[in-house]
Amino acid sequence: MGDNIYTYGVIRQEDIEIETTGVGGAEQIYTVDYRTISAVVSDIDTTDPERTDEDVQAHNDVLREVMEYDGGRTVVPMSFGMAFKNKRALKRVLRGARAALRKALNDVEGKVELGVKIISASEQTVSSENIKSDVTAQLSELSVNETENDLFSDRLLINKSYLVERDRRSAFDDTIDDIEAQYGDEVTVKYTGPWAPYNFLDIHIGAEQQRG
Repeated sequence: MGDNIYTYGVIRQEDIEIETTGVGGAEQIYTVDYRTISAVVSDIDTTDPERTDEDVQAHNDVLREVMEYDGGRTVVPMSFGMAFKNKRALKRVLRGARAALRKALNDVEGKVELGVKIISASEQTVSSENIKSDVTAQLSELSVNETENDLFSDRLLINKSYLVERDRRSAFDDTIDDIEAQYGDEVTVKYTGPWAPYNFLDIHIGAEQQRG
């Protein structure tokens, strides 16, 4: 691997080393500190990694592994492709974005993102609308925030991301099970996560800063 640094996300300052598969074939994940925050990184041989399905999956897998590592921690995720020339360049960006990153960490402290799609088994009917209303009410009660994603099919009743406190995750899981048991003949439930909270943060780091 080269001297370049690939960045997955940011956590509160902590030294972490994890042996796992990262972007670009990396075999070890570690942290680079700047004051009270740490970037989760691995070594890479380019500052412009190709966006392959394999590496996008590796990016998301690393974030999930860090989120669940040793009891769990809060992660502010970076978009795929954030690579830097060296640690100095990365720290320069962390310095400039530190206030925004600290606020983001506070905003999602102790929370994870969960994805829910509810797909009708047939064309939407009055029954479908009743199911949509009931499911939305149940899941909204267990989350602190939610986003509406694209309804890309006429049969897609719900396509949402939910921000959920870690200590309510079991209750959310149980509610999904109850929904499947109650409406399983009428809908298909697709439940994914936990994810890093991409849909609930708005962090922008200029690409022109990455390679300096």
